[in-house]
Amino acid sequence: MAQPDNKKFFENLSGAGKAIGVLTSGGDAQGMNAAVRAVVRMGIYVGAKVYFVHEGYQGMVDGGDNIKEASWESVSSMLQVGGTVIGSARCKEFRAREGRLKAAYNLVQRGITNLCVIGGDGSLTGANLFREEWSSLLEDLLQQGLIDSEAVQKYSALHIVGMVGSIDNDFCGTDMTIGTDSALHRIIEVVDAIMTTAQSHQRTFVLEVMGRHCGYLALVSALACGADWVFIPEMPPEDGWEEQMCQKLSECRSRGSRLNIILVAEGAIDRHGKPITSSTVKDLVVRCLGFDTRVTILGHVQRGGTPSAFDRILASRMGVEAVLALLETTANTPACVVSLCGNQAVRLPLMECVQMTQEVQKAMDEGKFEEAVRLRGRSFENNLNTYKLLAHRKPECELPKSSFNVAVLNVGAPAAGMNAAVRAAVRVGISEGHTMFAVSDGFEGFYKGQIKEIKWGDVGGWTGQGGSLLGTKRTLPAKHIDKIAEQMRANNINALLVIGGFEAYLGLLDLLAARGEHDALCVPMVMVPATVSNNIPGSDLSIGADTALNAITDTCDRIKQSASGTKRRVFIIETMGGYCGYLASVGGLAAGADAAYIYEEPFDIRDLQANVEHLTEKMKTSIQRGLVLRNENSNDNYTTDFIYQLYSEEGRGVFDCRKNVLGHMQQGGAPSPFDRNFGTKIAAKAMQWISKKLKESYRQDEGRVFANTEDSCCLLGMRRRALVFQPVVQLKDQTDFVHRIPKEQWWLKLRPLMKILAKYKTSYDVSDSGQLEHVVRNRPKEADTSTL
Repeated sequence: MAQPDNKKFFENLSGAGKAIGVLTSGGDAQGMNAAVRAVVRMGIYVGAKVYFVHEGYQGMVDGGDNIKEASWESVSSMLQVGGTVIGSARCKEFRAREGRLKAAYNLVQRGITNLCVIGGDGSLTGANLFREEWSSLLEDLLQQGLIDSEAVQKYSALHIVGMVGSIDNDFCGTDMTIGTDSALHRIIEVVDAIMTTAQSHQRTFVLEVMGRHCGYLALVSALACGADWVFIPEMPPEDGWEEQMCQKLSECRSRGSRLNIILVAEGAIDRHGKPITSSTVKDLVVRCLGFDTRVTILGHVQRGGTPSAFDRILASRMGVEAVLALLETTANTPACVVSLCGNQAVRLPLMECVQMTQEVQKAMDEGKFEEAVRLRGRSFENNLNTYKLLAHRKPECELPKSSFNVAVLNVGAPAAGMNAAVRAAVRVGISEGHTMFAVSDGFEGFYKGQIKEIKWGDVGGWTGQGGSLLGTKRTLPAKHIDKIAEQMRANNINALLVIGGFEAYLGLLDLLAARGEHDALCVPMVMVPATVSNNIPGSDLSIGADTALNAITDTCDRIKQSASGTKRRVFIIETMGGYCGYLASVGGLAAGADAAYIYEEPFDIRDLQANVEHLTEKMKTSIQRGLVLRNENSNDNYTTDFIYQLYSEEGRGVFDCRKNVLGHMQQGGAPSPFDRNFGTKIAAKAMQWISKKLKESYRQDEGRVFANTEDSCCLLGMRRRALVFQPVVQLKDQTDFVHRIPKEQWWLKLRPLMKILAKYKTSYDVSDSGQLEHVVRNRPKEADTSTL
């Protein structure tokens, strides 16, 4: 079948004759192994030789067995392993030219002129210096008689591509570094566990997290768990903070809270540069308030454990992107870093990122803390502003005066992160001066009059709760429009925030269509997508999808491990999602699946047979386990049972088969850090939009709100790099209403990536891959996309 002319496929980018070295350097981070695996498999796939450089730069300097050619099988079963299996070490020798000369000799001996470096800013800066010196290093080796002039000519240029592996997320130019999300998982797991014991004993806990120079982990953890106070190096507290903090803690207890959580980044300082330690904070609380207070220092727990689904997907995408970048480099291409901005791959000049990262530290050293926050990027700044908005309640006298009533409700199936979104909406609404109302049980509760005022303290501790505390139903409003309009009038509801899935989207369309008959429905309405299926048109991501992905990935890890040491085995796993194949496809990428069957990509018996044959060949090597995912509605006839029986029969004598239906476990559990923060930030943004629309649509002469335009009924979704408000009526053309999915879905472009990493021959469209850009110091506000 001919490929469309407007697409560019990587078959034109051959790696034949090229050698790529991959190394991990500096501190380890979860997800590094996924990046190494992707580089090795993509490199081999395009015809290049790929070499492991063990123990980072030290291995490059020492040479010998530290630099070994990688095979396809050598990276099997490492996707779910934390740390870095090829080792990482800090190397003093490489800092000296003599050490770099040895490293250059070892690379030339193997014909390696392409390096993929996974590490922090120090490691990447070292790689760039190595690249700049490469020509002179080869001249030195020639003069010493270690190489000949032909080698100098043949290996004249060294190409560098970096991936940032750092749990601190301290590298400018990228929304998320490899390892950050997994570290947040470790922190939130500990905080959730500590909260139960703190509540039992009415204790205050002071938790110290990593971040010597960057407060990202502390800040985002505070946002994700609703901490009472947070200390970060970029924004030291104002003088007199001791009294303010104690007053805040005391007020929380007086409102009925039985615990306090304080987070401290290890590099936290006050305005005069004096360190603020966890023990200092504990002593202060005990001395001033007499609260029973404990300190927990998380330490290297944050670096350990299995990588999260997000980190596996990020690292896999970046590993493939790094190989593509190396294939496209010329002698004049600057060393670049591959990263994500929103959900879009980008390539940025390495030294621009390093220089901005260094500027942050310089600003902090000079006491220019506002400048340091700005340089960290719009994402960091928004996290800080959102935390301040939600954690610190203004006195009544300082709140803006508003007579508006805003209702919030959950619609559709429960999704982890809904409660975090409700909490953010309620608190931002109160901060804006509105009276907030909670509607129980979705539209069903709405027409039955299950509406009551909800206050600041009512949503305390909601961020970590799974499911929907408001209650949610799938009932659509169309049959009950009259009663809903009556309830809107009776409770004087001036705006509506709906948090939910496809039913919420349909419900908003129903309410919009009924505006002509009911003036009470002519108010600003906004929907925030929340569904594990991630099937909402107008948004690339939905609240709850990340938690479901982690449930799938964790379960697949356990299922695969259950076959460890047994005979060859293939597992057939059924996922949720309705007709949307997001969970099966992206979960398959995160879990290292061999195939994922979905509705959007039709398959027949020939495809099933080809997959069986592929697995049969694979099982004849050292690989012992196979994994196949199937979306629940991918095909009416090729059911999970059918596929299980087919694989069992066709694989007889080579492998046996097991099946597993994951079911509602994908919907349950505590929300992931990603979903807590995505829910918090998107709901806060939605409430600020509501406040703006209320002011615009208030008719002074009539004393009421009247909003009847298309843009007063919107969906707030993430599109590529931006959070965008889109009128729901304009999304109708983008929707397949029969199958409840968007007509176009961005993640379908990731499917070939999964197939490539599973050794299938396929076409991979690289027209959407990262292009070299420049670091932007100040993105416009509407382009702020980071969800964490």
